[in-house]
Amino acid sequence: MAYDENLEDRMDEIGLSETLTKKKMFGGIAYLLNGNMCVGIHKDYLVLRLNVEKASDLMENHQFLPFDITGSPMKGWVMIEGSMVEEDIDLEGYMQEAVSFVETLPKKVKKNKKLTSK
Repeated sequence: MAYDENLEDRMDEIGLSETLTKKKMFGGIAYLLNGNMCVGIHKDYLVLRLNVEKASDLMENHQFLPFDITGSPMKGWVMIEGSMVEEDIDLEGYMQEAVSFVETLPKKVKKNKKLTSK
């Protein structure tokens, strides 16, 4: 199944996406900050990376679901149907919350593979 490209367009129009790197992942789109995934789109869902407590609080509202595409939910990750964030102000707020959390994480450093000689 394809991902919601309309949601992608809306996310791209929000100024936060200028500081994020966009990458195709898990059949959708991921937005990364300093190498860490921050927000994304999986099918028709907006995916958010938040602190564990905030994610748990949001999942008490049954509109939010755990981000589980492997059979094991990821802690601190939630998803919500894109139709639940029809207002740009809501979408931007969720994106900002994810960015604020990911800014607290250490930057991921890309490791170079060591070459071995034969």
